[in-house]
Amino acid sequence: MTTSQPKHEWRRHEKEIYCPKKKPALIKVSRYKFIRIRGEGNPNKEPFNERIRALYPIAYGIKMTAKTPGMKPNGHYDFTVYPLEGVWDIKDEAKKNFTGTIDKEDLVYELMLRQPDFVTESYFRQILDITKRKKLNPLFDEVEFVEVEEGPCLQMLHVGPFDTEAESFRIMEEFASDQCLTRESKLHREIYLSDFRKTAPEKLKTVLRFQVK
Repeated sequence: MTTSQPKHEWRRHEKEIYCPKKKPALIKVSRYKFIRIRGEGNPNKEPFNERIRALYPIAYGIKMTAKTPGMKPNGHYDFTVYPLEGVWDIKDEAKKNFTGTIDKEDLVYELMLRQPDFVTESYFRQILDITKRKKLNPLFDEVEFVEVEEGPCLQMLHVGPFDTEAESFRIMEEFASDQCLTRESKLHREIYLSDFRKTAPEKLKTVLRFQVK
């Protein structure tokens, strides 16, 4: 009689990566697999939400199809779908004329959902084809499979509206300076522990992270 492997839950098993405290901490982020879609412009507008809607059917397709007899990939284990992540920057032209204030229309971003280790690019392609037959979304073709290694990073938990993140970044940059660390660039990652479509702004929980050297 075989025993099933316990479900992998990121909140329980990867606390260092996904459950930081409300103060800066230095961590090393390994190489992880993601499904990703790119975009630009104001995240308060519909194209941003459309890109989120392109990611989740594929992510849940991977989770559910991997349980189906005959469809299980090598090394399969059950898992909780990872939280949405966003990597944020601004357009090159905006960087040239930067005045200290960011116009949200100048934002460029990558929306990502991490995938378990057993997912390969070929398996992702297989699930993508299945998802496209079941659902209609013109953005499915923009979703890609990538591997990312961030390496040394500084991160902390930000609680509150996205528009107040600047204060958390100020605290992180002061900590970095005190530790003789240099921020690699203004590009940063956000991990959304709350569903910002349903949660009051003052209760939002977001992991803020940037690379350091």
